[in-house]
Amino acid sequence: MNYQYLQDVRRKIAYFSMEIGILQSIRTFSGGLGILAGDTIRSAADLEVPMVAVTLLYRKGYLHQQLDDSGWQHENPDDWKPEELLTEFPNRISLRVENRYVYVRAWRYDVVGVTGFKVPIFFLDSDLPENSDFDRTLTHNLYGGDQFYRLAQEKILGIGGVRMLRNFGYSDIERYHMNEGHASLLTLELLDQEVTRAGRNHIEPSDVDIVREKCVFTTHTPVAAGHDKFPLDLVDQVLKRKEISTMKDVFGTSDNMLNMTHLAMNLSRYINGVAKKHGEVSRGMFPGYTVHSITNGVHAAYWLSPHIKKMFDDNFHEWQKDNNELRFALKIPREQMWEAHQAAKRDLIRTVKEMTGKDWDENVFTLGSARRATPYKRGDLLFHDTDKLIQIAKKHGKIQAVFAGKAHPKDEGGKSIIQRIHQATGLSDDSLSVVFLADYDIELAKIIIPGVDIWLNTPEPPLEASGTSGMKAAVNGVPSLSILDGWWIEGHVEGITGWAIGEDGHGKPQAPDTERDANSLYSKLENQILPLYYKEKDRYLHVMRNSIALNGSFFNTQRMVQEYVLKAYFC
Repeated sequence: MNYQYLQDVRRKIAYFSMEIGILQSIRTFSGGLGILAGDTIRSAADLEVPMVAVTLLYRKGYLHQQLDDSGWQHENPDDWKPEELLTEFPNRISLRVENRYVYVRAWRYDVVGVTGFKVPIFFLDSDLPENSDFDRTLTHNLYGGDQFYRLAQEKILGIGGVRMLRNFGYSDIERYHMNEGHASLLTLELLDQEVTRAGRNHIEPSDVDIVREKCVFTTHTPVAAGHDKFPLDLVDQVLKRKEISTMKDVFGTSDNMLNMTHLAMNLSRYINGVAKKHGEVSRGMFPGYTVHSITNGVHAAYWLSPHIKKMFDDNFHEWQKDNNELRFALKIPREQMWEAHQAAKRDLIRTVKEMTGKDWDENVFTLGSARRATPYKRGDLLFHDTDKLIQIAKKHGKIQAVFAGKAHPKDEGGKSIIQRIHQATGLSDDSLSVVFLADYDIELAKIIIPGVDIWLNTPEPPLEASGTSGMKAAVNGVPSLSILDGWWIEGHVEGITGWAIGEDGHGKPQAPDTERDANSLYSKLENQILPLYYKEKDRYLHVMRNSIALNGSFFNTQRMVQEYVLKAYFC
């Protein structure tokens, strides 16, 4: 047995996520949850954390977005070919769904860190000839299908994932990290392992204690409606486990429903939200549980414009191994900072021209906003009073605004927001130019985010658990103009790292109020941001450098993974 094999199977942490965004061409993600998972794995590889990751293989991807002439979103499958990117393994596991067996294989992709250390990701796939036509589709679509389809997927991820790791020889796993409740069924397989090991046919309290010691759970959802729940009759149909309804104190069943978040919480030694405010909100949602907080981050190197990366390489020697070095961004000459930023902006302008035909000017203040389109994120808040926005642009300087983002196929409210933004792209005014770039993805994000002069984020608090797009902006030297929610409560220093929308004058978040928030947004643009950008460029550049030094150096997954290691994995 060779050393490399031993090093591989002696992983200590198994990271489970319903979606993982590791490459644009591996289309197994839809948005923030998957992108965060990808960044987590990249940083684990950089830090040589002994991790292995598990997700599902979605052959149909998430969705390919197209807009009609009215701006309404239409979806098409986003097919890809795993055999061109992943390594298939002959290993097979099986699990019962209803009264039949579903067979699952695994594909592997290795994420390589800055030192050459690898973290393997296993993608589970039910598209096998030994399965029925329906069962072959169980891993085809991310967030598709009905509740039966979703529960079957979560069984493949959680129960199938643990079995697959065991099949591959990963026998030294000490922690199972559930990235959201989709993976919580892995706790059932771990309980079964303890029952089998003890030679029993029933679960004892000692089994629960052993499993709880192995599990870590991260919740990302600040509203009760966002947590997966399944009727117990469906659970019995798919899982065939009577104890779920009888052992309510263990499995957290109530009102004839299995709550996947409660299941994960009941069987985890460490539970955390993804920002300080989100931890506070989660403690209110789940009284009786100890919910910690580890604020999200982004993989700094992955999201950098090549122009900003070169600037870092020229000024910092070991910044990729130690993101804390980004604190010294305050020493970067202003001219060098501006030159790198403008080069990134020209990349964006070329993309805008290619996708929309519009000619943009690199000397015009450019605002960006790109994220999932859903009502609580209020992506159209900038256009609450378009006449007022145009007046501000005429008086204080022209504005270019770029938007992007997909709505879930069933989210009519999100599609309506996209349509309203699309309508704004038809404004015929020399002082304001708006574009919506369709089919937002990783590669487009890498062009939009570094290429704007300010990053706009307008959610209804406290519904933004964390948010990470503003972190990607910060590490590229782009300040935020954002509602005080999620990570921005921690990263905001007024006029230093960016600007807050709708604050009460003391930097404290307030309840959402669309009229007030829109007026606050306009006021910040009119009275602070545009005058600073057009008349005091040196001061604006200072805010840009602060964004890197104060926020980019901290809100990264290198720091985040180190926190998980110290607080959740090996404590």
